[in-house]
Order: sequence, then C-alpha cells, then structure tokens
Amino acid sequence: MTDSPEQDYDPGDVAVIGMSLRAPGARTKEQFWDNLVHGRESVSFLAKDDIHVDETLIHSPFYVRACGVLDTYDKFDPSVFGISDRMAAAMTPENRLYLESAWESLEDGGYDPDRLTAEIGMYGANNPQTAALYSSPPDRVSVGPEAIEASLAWSPDTMTSNALYYMGLTGEAITVAAVCAGFHYAVHLACQSLLLGQSDMAIAGGSMVRLPHPRGHLWEENRILSRDGHCRPFDANGTGTALSSGVVTMLLKPLGRAVADRDHVYAVVRGSAVNNNGVSAMAYGLAQPERLSACIAAAMEVGGVTPDTVSMYEANGLGLPVTDELEVHAATMAFGKQTATTSIGGVKGNVGHGGVVSGGFGAVKAALALYHRTLPATINLTEVNQDLDFPATPFVPQIEGAAWEPEAGIRRAGVTSIGGGGYNAHLLLEEAPAPARRAPEAAGRPRLATLSAMDDDALARQRARLRERLEADPGLRLDDVCYTLNLGRKVMGRRWAAVVRSREELIAALSDEAGAASATSPVTTASTAAAPRADAGAFTRNDRGILPAGRDAEALASLAAAWVTGLQVDFEALHLGEDGRRVPLPTYPFQPRRFWRTDW
Repeated sequence: MTDSPEQDYDPGDVAVIGMSLRAPGARTKEQFWDNLVHGRESVSFLAKDDIHVDETLIHSPFYVRACGVLDTYDKFDPSVFGISDRMAAAMTPENRLYLESAWESLEDGGYDPDRLTAEIGMYGANNPQTAALYSSPPDRVSVGPEAIEASLAWSPDTMTSNALYYMGLTGEAITVAAVCAGFHYAVHLACQSLLLGQSDMAIAGGSMVRLPHPRGHLWEENRILSRDGHCRPFDANGTGTALSSGVVTMLLKPLGRAVADRDHVYAVVRGSAVNNNGVSAMAYGLAQPERLSACIAAAMEVGGVTPDTVSMYEANGLGLPVTDELEVHAATMAFGKQTATTSIGGVKGNVGHGGVVSGGFGAVKAALALYHRTLPATINLTEVNQDLDFPATPFVPQIEGAAWEPEAGIRRAGVTSIGGGGYNAHLLLEEAPAPARRAPEAAGRPRLATLSAMDDDALARQRARLRERLEADPGLRLDDVCYTLNLGRKVMGRRWAAVVRSREELIAALSDEAGAASATSPVTTASTAAAPRADAGAFTRNDRGILPAGRDAEALASLAAAWVTGLQVDFEALHLGEDGRRVPLPTYPFQPRRFWRTDW
C-alpha cells in the first residue's frame, strides 16, 4: 500500500473495496443482485420430511413451513486454510462460513493475505445460540487439553480471531453481540478503528445459521414471524417475515488511501451511528421512534450530509404493520420536511430475516444499487399500507425497479438495522468517486496473467470462471486483470500462466487445453503439470523473488515457466511504473465438503 494517500477526500470517509455474500438463493453477490433486479423471492416452502424438528410441532396448525435456506450451511473447504478434517467438524457452521467469506472479501478487493504486512481488523457478529445447538461444549475435566483446541473452534467469541489466524493476518479481532443489528455494529466498529488509525484495512460482517436447518416457524398474532411465510414490507396485508440464514462480509479502507492504492470502490461509508432504546423503549424489543430517529440523524450528521441528498432508504422492514409504522415514523422524524423524494424499500421480502446478517443483506443491496445506479423493486408489496401515510413523509415505496436518477445530483443511501433488546444502527452509504482518467491501454503489449489453486480440478475451474467473467464484461482492461491476478491472489501449488497481448488472447488461452504456442498463435501458456524445470540460477533475484529480465514476450515466457514450476516471482517489480488497478475478479473456487458433528 502507498505511504502517501491523496488528501482530496473527507478523512471520515471509508471505502467498501471488497464484498462477499451467501444468501438464500444466491452463492455470490452477483447472483444476489440478479435476484433483486428480477424480483425473485428466495424463501423456500418446505416439505415435512425436510424439517428436522419435533413431530408435534410440524403438525401444529400455526406451524409455517417457510425458511430462507442456505444450501452451503453444512459445507466447508478446510484444505485452503490448512485445517484438519477433525477441526473442521468441530468448528461451528458460522465460524466456517465467516472464514470463507472473509477470504472472498479480501480476494474481491484484490489482496493476497501472504503479501499483506498491514494491520487488518476483523469484526463480525454471529448467533451465540448456534454453538449450543450444533454440539454440546466439551468437558475440559474429562477430555483434557484437547478440549481447548476444540472449544476455540466451537466458541462464538473466537470467530474473528480464528479468521485472522487461519488467513495468516494480524490485527484487531472483535466478535460483536448486538443481536439482529450485529452486522451494522461490526461495520461501525471497523470504521471507528480505521479512522483512529488502529487498523489499515478491516473486514466486517456477520454469519448466521439457524439450527436445525432448514426449519419453519410458529406463527403468533402480532409477532414478527409471518402467517404465510411471505414477508411484505409496507404492505397492508403484511404479517411479518420468515427466518433465514446467510453470511456477508465487507473489506473496508479509508477512502483516500483506497484511491491512492488504486483499489476498486463499490461504495463509500459516509457515516454510521448506533444506540440503544434503554429504559425509554415502548416495549422491550420494539423500535422506539425517538431513539431510532436519533440514530438515523446521527449517521447523517457524522457524514456531514443533509437528508434531502439521501435518495434511497433501505428499511429494516419486517413486514409487520406495527413495526413498519414505527420505523417509517422514526425515519420521517430524522429526515424532516423536504422537497426531494426518497425511495424506500426492504430486502426481507426477497430473503427473509437473516438475524445478525440481515443488515448485511440490506447493506449489500444498497452498495450494489449505488454501484449499478439502479433501484430494485420491493417485492410482495401490492397494497401499500395506508396507515403509513407515505404522502406525508419524504418516502416513496419502490414498487418497481428503476434507474437511479437523484434530484440532488449525488447518490446516497441510508440502511437501517434494528435488533431485539433495543439495538438501533444506521449506515449512510454514498456512491464511489469517479476514478481518475488515464490513457487508453497500450495495444499489443505482451502481459503475464497467472492463476493458481490447490489442485488441478480447482485450477480448471479458476480458468473457466475467469473466462466467463472476461466474456461477460468487455469493459475489463487486460492490464487491470493481470495486475489483480499477479498481486491479489495467494500463490498455491498448482499453477497456470499465459503471456498474451489482448483480452481475446487471454480468453483463448483460458479455453485452450493444450496450452502451447504455435506458428499461428502468439499466446504462450505454461502449467505446473506440463512445464519443464526452470534454472533458478538464470534469473536475478531479490528478497521477494526472481526479477523479470524484461517485459517483452520472451522474457515474460521465461518468467511464466519459472513461476509455474515453483519459483517465487517479484510481481511488484514486474508492474512497477504501470497504472493498473485492482478490479473484481472471480474468487477462489472452494471445493466444500460436508462437515457435521453431533457429539464430542
């Protein structure tokens, strides 16, 4: 990272430079966004045989067989982290999901944990109940010292420290307990650490697995769980929400430094605030309008923005008329009277209520809405609740998807999260600054692209996923792709490299199984499985590895051959003086296996 970040940005702004998500119906943030813009509901309606709860409960007339199912809740790829199968089984599903998601966020931001010397703060929320439901804790007296290792895998408290340890990072590790506002609290604390200079980058998020999984819920009058399993935010016929599971993490960095480091920025955290209702609560566990309003207003004050410039409000939106009314009233007090109109929506209609990660679903929705300049529709909203009196508020329900054209000239979104026990939290997000202009990419210049994985099967999937991304996004520049691959991915045992002069050549090389140059193709590829041994003595080296002898095709081909056979390369020297930027590319293709434990 650079030592002299640009100073043209507010020192309180924090950039979101990487994101990872797994949600019902979506294994990636891209699938999640596609579901949102196409108005898909990802709550599943289960067969009785799929539900693992007491038989009498299933047959209750008030039992609702609806759930936001996370299809990878019991799977994990321990090999990437050097974790034994025994330890993987002992780890709670939330610990495992958070670890993989944190890895994906770092890779999505274009950073290799092995090349980071910075302090990385790790902040996350989980559900303490999951650990008890997954497996009874070990008895240290009868099991002995071995229980210490197992309990660290089992404990909710060590989720973030485990992530630092297994990713080979150092920094703060704070596991947050703030019930359903947990994700927002994690981001808030991460931003505080960054702004105080305690961390250089931070990963913040939440992980939630409802056990037994999958399962439905019991409906009770005037409680937050839906009578029919559908969540209908702001709808007159809403009866609450369904329960769901998922994981979300974000990679954060002060905006000025992110710009100087040529990071890709999805959105900017302009302000954040948290508070608690305390004794002033209307009823313990319900939103208290004055306290929630104060929280929303505080986030805007911290960010130095006025309410009329915030044109998207992503609500907590439980879909229960009484809670929706309290929230809309609170937000209206915070926004005050204004002429601008603010879109209001709720993602729980799509994915249900994810507990500690529910705010993460809303935050990713808002960040991607800013990034794509699009306002997704709030689904299941067919009859607006007239008691909300939207015409007397600054808010307009987002019933249909639309291009985001703000009256204030800048896109900003507020995201609210409310937790039982009086927890309130609000994030104020802003669109990323326009990247600095640069010269067009030099045509025909040879470049080196590298990929690596734990085994040949994962390497083949790496190639296929990168090829698909290049074909789907013609705006990706070759220099940015190579810069990100060479400097932003952990180097593993099975390797592949190509020397190419264009995106088209790279796509062809990724598709070519033979992997050899010919008279009709200028592409040179090499792989661990086929490359001959390179002579390490033929290269100049420094402490970071061998150095390129030049940047022509022949020199890069020699460097590729050396790298795929196991030699360490100083890729920073290769890209010195270039203006490549980190761009989002496919992350590691984990090969998850089922791990489950019911006894010690």
